[in-house]
Amino acid sequence: MVISITLIIIAITVLVSLYAWQNQNLMEAWVHHPQSVAQDKEWWRLLTSGFLHADFMHLFFNMFSLYIFGGVVEQIFLGIFGFPVGAVIYVVLYLVAIIVSDLPTYFKHKNDSRYYSLGASGGVAAIIFSSIYFNPLTELLIFPIPFPIQGYIFGALYLALSYYMSTKSHDGINHSAHFYGAAFGLVVSIILVPGQIQNFFDQVLG
Repeated sequence: MVISITLIIIAITVLVSLYAWQNQNLMEAWVHHPQSVAQDKEWWRLLTSGFLHADFMHLFFNMFSLYIFGGVVEQIFLGIFGFPVGAVIYVVLYLVAIIVSDLPTYFKHKNDSRYYSLGASGGVAAIIFSSIYFNPLTELLIFPIPFPIQGYIFGALYLALSYYMSTKSHDGINHSAHFYGAAFGLVVSIILVPGQIQNFFDQVLG
């Protein structure tokens, strides 16, 4: 029996999020609060916030995206590096992406007592962009676009929009985490499997 690492991550995240909704102390201790990280050295928040979500829709969207793309990346890493190395690389990529995607937010808001952030979006974005690197022509249906678009086109639009929204928007969504998580996932995947670069461009240009 093959155990899906992606499903394990999803199960842990769902259970932690559900528990945190009933336990305000855990929510307050684990949410990303940059000022607490800076002043009280509570560095764990950069990671634990990735297992918390604001509501059911926030949780569902992130975990559904991870389910769709995570299984692909998991199998690719297992195929290239074998088990257990491929499994470790996959988990580390996801977890480190959560931390890295939170760092720009930390530096920007470390003196803002009112700022809080939570969600797995940075890690999920890293996995999505790793998947796009290996399968750039995968067609995606993205609301509200009424027709499927290929993965590399979606990736370019996603990066551009996330960066723009991170500088202009005040909608309460941590768009910079989306941008830096996606960029991290893409860069790390290129470093891990540089031979895929030629295949990527062959697919896109061919």
